[in-house]
Amino acid sequence: MSQTSTVQELSAPIVAEPKSLDVLDQLLKPEVQESLTLLVDNLPKLAEMVNMLTKAYDFAQNVATDKVLINDFAQGIGEFVKPVQEKAKNIASAAIEAGERSQADVSTTIGLFGMLKMLKDPEVQKTLRFAQAFLNVLAERKN
Repeated sequence: MSQTSTVQELSAPIVAEPKSLDVLDQLLKPEVQESLTLLVDNLPKLAEMVNMLTKAYDFAQNVATDKVLINDFAQGIGEFVKPVQEKAKNIASAAIEAGERSQADVSTTIGLFGMLKMLKDPEVQKTLRFAQAFLNVLAERKN
């Protein structure tokens, strides 16, 4: 009860200001007082959290504004992407060329003996071994 009378004594000189009354009315509510007590009890934890967030922000700010780091990162990504990009271009051009060749040889039919002859080709053998190994791996992972 003394807490309420103290707040009322403090609010007496401020009665003329409506904003102050709103704040005081809010402070008189029990749920607001409970929340304030909880905040005060947890102030050390909150201060520690704010300190950690400030450090994280400072680190992120330093990383984001460091031109040397950004350039090094961009060069590193470039060195990684360049070989992949070249491989992708080679594969795409080979696929386009193979498509053009297959369209050009429409009149040629591949029969059973033609297939048997192709099976002797080392590249076909290599591709078939890869396909067999790939399918085996997929089957093992499925089970």
